[in-house]
Amino acid sequence: MWTPVGLVRYHVLFVIRLATREIKIAGIVPEPEGQWMNQMARNLTDAADGFLRGYRYLIQDRSSLFTEQFRETLRSAGVEPLKLPARSPNLNAHAERFVRTIKESCLDNMILFGESALREAVFQFVEHYHQERNHQGLDNQIIRPEFAEFPQTGTIRSRRRLGGLLRYYYRDAA
Repeated sequence: MWTPVGLVRYHVLFVIRLATREIKIAGIVPEPEGQWMNQMARNLTDAADGFLRGYRYLIQDRSSLFTEQFRETLRSAGVEPLKLPARSPNLNAHAERFVRTIKESCLDNMILFGESALREAVFQFVEHYHQERNHQGLDNQIIRPEFAEFPQTGTIRSRRRLGGLLRYYYRDAA
């Protein structure tokens, strides 16, 4: 993205629950390093509201960012980190698909100026992903639907996010 010092590549650390496809953005930073990653592990395994609370495993790729200290923090909270074999993206297909989806549907269509623009775009997309987007792997269901049953009659409305880049069509409840 464009920043006052020129183009800067940012890293987005996310976690996905395979059963529900729910995404948690753990953090966004230009240059992740060991101390930051260790803090993200503590946040994810927090006893009160950590995303990994109650889960036994975390599947991770072979990135050097996942240090032994990161893995040890997970283990101390009862989460076993499982490192994928080298060159096996199909073993992490759900995460790979999320990356492709957010790039194609959102980030590749925007010119971002500054970290706040990236954060806004990512968080708006995640809200859209959870509340408005059908998922083929979940029988075309929405992860967190707004209605228990979708109305069959009523005026059709459109909800727009990111200036209309993401749209969701729905019916007003009768």
